[in-house]
Amino acid sequence: MMEYLPEGILFEQAENKACLQSVSALYEAMAEGRILEGRALLCGEDHSLTVDLGPVRGIMPRLEAAMGIAEGTTRDIAIISRVGRPVAFVITAMERDAAGRITATLSRRQAQQRCVQEYLSLLRPGDIIPARITHLESFGAFTDIGCGVISLIPIDMISVSRISHPRDRFRPGQLIRAVVRSLEGGRISLSHKELLGSWSENAAAFSPGETVSGIVRSVEDYGIFVELTPNLAGLAEPKPGVLPGQQASVFIKSILPEKMKVKLIVIDAFDDPQPPALFRYRQTAGHLSRWRYSPPQCPRVVETVFDEV
Repeated sequence: MMEYLPEGILFEQAENKACLQSVSALYEAMAEGRILEGRALLCGEDHSLTVDLGPVRGIMPRLEAAMGIAEGTTRDIAIISRVGRPVAFVITAMERDAAGRITATLSRRQAQQRCVQEYLSLLRPGDIIPARITHLESFGAFTDIGCGVISLIPIDMISVSRISHPRDRFRPGQLIRAVVRSLEGGRISLSHKELLGSWSENAAAFSPGETVSGIVRSVEDYGIFVELTPNLAGLAEPKPGVLPGQQASVFIKSILPEKMKVKLIVIDAFDDPQPPALFRYRQTAGHLSRWRYSPPQCPRVVETVFDEV
């Protein structure tokens, strides 16, 4: 089976680059129905894309620029936003004009349909896949899961530690790993938190008596929630002047697996915006049947079950 990847990965591979430097290689790719990637140079008034194919001019008609354009279920912003970025496609025709110039007709829609039929439709809940962040909204992160096909990670599925906006975790263009959460009506929903480790795995990096850094995620009347890692937050005693989003140095009073709690004291809090941290994934491929976040000694069970019993 061909490996279907988020747009931009294939673009950097040597075989793809070689195809874009040779007319004969482009003809061969067309004959084989091979999926390639090239950079979209401009979007015309008719919303067709001009794609850089090296020695050949590539034109992607509007209706071939994405699944759903013809049906009206995909907006034209999906085409316009590709300018300057790699796009996946198959070559459907190559024609030479009277001056000897070759124009290739391209279809991203066909590449996406093949991706759905031969890859995405075969996925099941619990499968771990690569994804690229395309854009962020208050309710979640949109991702490219293959040839520009888009899926959503809802904000509450990004991490166990709560965030105010997906930008607290991700940035557009970032390559991540995600877990297939559900497949309904042809739509794939993703999760991310299951790959960031259980409570015990994250808590093992800390010890009572240490002073460590964290991020203030929430300030309540009864205390301050400070994130130590994306899947671990602790509760600190109230302290005046502390605001959500600030960096904090915190003293760890105690770690209580049976209660799934980390008790903290805020030593200092200050403004120092940091880019999202790189993730330490506990698993990057394969399949998850079940994931338990809560420690074995904790009576409260927090888990995700992917495989139906």
